Amino acid sequence: MGQFIFLIRRDLSLAFRQGMDSVMVVVFFVIAVVLFPFGVGPEPGVLERISAGVIWVAALLAAMLSLERLFQTDYEDGSLELLALSSLPMEVTVLAKVVAHWITTGLPLIVAAPVLAVLMQMDAGGFGVLILALLLGTPSLSLIGAVGAALILGSRRGGVLLSLLVLPLYIPVLIFGVSAVDGAIGGYEYQAQLMILGGFFAGSLALAPFAGAAGLRQSLE
Repeated sequence: MGQFIFLIRRDLSLAFRQGMDSVMVVVFFVIAVVLFPFGVGPEPGVLERISAGVIWVAALLAAMLSLERLFQTDYEDGSLELLALSSLPMEVTVLAKVVAHWITTGLPLIVAAPVLAVLMQMDAGGFGVLILALLLGTPSLSLIGAVGAALILGSRRGGVLLSLLVLPLYIPVLIFGVSAVDGAIGGYEYQAQLMILGGFFAGSLALAPFAGAAGLRQSLE
């Protein structure tokens, strides 16, 4: 547990020292959402109807921006090989990096989401469900993305390959995340969608570290 916490603190320290990845994710998220009122018009009814989908799609794309660098820096400077040779299981290393990635990317997106929901004229009844859905969905995005990042490690044009690998797996999270918010806004039941998002999170948490570790071992051979 001590080594696990140390890895998280190390990655957070490096992320905050560089700073640009986290800032870039939030800036992209904000700009992507802000562009929609200019594109579809300022009518409150139209913006309210598409608000949940726009925020979720923008959050999904923003979360992908820093995935390629999740293991790349450690791979280039040799740190990843030292981690692989250490006594710490590779699965724990993957999980620690996922936690650090979510703290520096997913958490800022969740903080910014309510402000953008106001901009998109979202009904106040959807705010709480939006935050809860993002709390359940964004960790799944980081876990699934870590598997893709491990598989494309060292590849040329890795960003394109990463998008092709993870985007199809992101679709269920997107569908149920948007559906939960729309249900809350429309006055319908939304608990089932949140439970499914929780199931995706639990399944990703159980499987992604092992799949990511296998991908890293393959890339290091």
